[in-house]
Amino acid sequence: MGQEFLKIMDSEDVKKLLDNIQPKRRVESVSLEDAHMRVLAEDVYANINLPPFDRASMDGYAVKAEDTFGASEDNPVLLELLETIKAGYIPTKKVKKGTCIEVSTGAPIPHGADGIVMIEFTENKEGNIYIYDSAHMGENIAYEGSEIKKGEPLLNEGQFLTPDKIGVLSAIGMRGVKVFAKPKVAIISTGNEIIEHDKELQYGKIFDINSQSLVSAVKSCGCTPITSGIVKDSYKDVLEKISEVLDVDIIITSGGTSAGAGDVLRKVLDDTGDVLVHGIAVKPGKPTIIGMVNDKVIFGLPGYPVAALMVFYVFVAPFLRKMASLEIYSGDNETLRLKLSRRYHSARGRSQYALVKIEDNMAHPILKDSGAITALAEADGYFEVPKNVEIIQEGSEIEVYLLKNLVK
Repeated sequence: MGQEFLKIMDSEDVKKLLDNIQPKRRVESVSLEDAHMRVLAEDVYANINLPPFDRASMDGYAVKAEDTFGASEDNPVLLELLETIKAGYIPTKKVKKGTCIEVSTGAPIPHGADGIVMIEFTENKEGNIYIYDSAHMGENIAYEGSEIKKGEPLLNEGQFLTPDKIGVLSAIGMRGVKVFAKPKVAIISTGNEIIEHDKELQYGKIFDINSQSLVSAVKSCGCTPITSGIVKDSYKDVLEKISEVLDVDIIITSGGTSAGAGDVLRKVLDDTGDVLVHGIAVKPGKPTIIGMVNDKVIFGLPGYPVAALMVFYVFVAPFLRKMASLEIYSGDNETLRLKLSRRYHSARGRSQYALVKIEDNMAHPILKDSGAITALAEADGYFEVPKNVEIIQEGSEIEVYLLKNLVK
């Protein structure tokens, strides 16, 4: 008889186990050009005032506000133009009573001015400026430090560096920033029947599906995938390959996890580390192994493509996102409440993840087995059937987890 599953666990217990594993995070410095969609690894404080000087927030005329009081279309105020200052230039004259200086948006505020009249409410007649609207003190002026003052907190550790955040860092003159390093994830396919895509497909063989799909999934969790090739279902080959890639942060294998003759990963983990989980009470995905070698977590996913990706989505992706410091964004997976288009049967005793296609505002179950990769191509999401439920009736409302939002 083949080996039995030794440490089969309910799905919720597996999630709790993974939640309790605290990943080791590394920090690295990157240029702002390379910081897009990275996670900030330190609090950032403003090293200058923003804006760094009093500046015009509109095109117009810098004036003494009291000179413009009472100005209107019927009763304009006439001011003498002293000079014109564009952004990046420094005023050479001071605004005195009865005078003004033309300023562009972003230009420094001339000494003596305490307001700006927008250019739309003025008229220039041969150097004589007619003001048709009054300005109050401080109008259209962005004062030094009005956005943020030097020494005040600007961004917090853990924030996602989106374009707007990178723009803020640029505004204070930063050229580089400390971010959490992307975890390196080795991806290993096991199986005597699997071949590379550049090989000729022979009878009894199949192309390696899981490596490429897992590469994409790992990337979308903020990690760096490292494809480690295909190994045979032999103790020696699996042991050697795992030993080769122990410099990474996480190892993911697919295939070779079911109980029986092909169960070599469990034997390798027994001899070199610890088996934490050997079998999860879910469908698809029961023959899943989770273990540790040299403090590195190893996920042994089933060989069937649908089962491998479903286990990845439900269990592996949240762990990778936590390791990549993206866990604060892991709760935003969009779900929909939809009605089931037909009655669905499930096996009692283990949770089931059922793929669905969404059409006409209903969830249509995809009735293909876990070896059919085309099921995922058709699927828009999945729903969970509790382990104590055998039948969900047509028309029942279910919660559908959208595949496109499972990982970023």
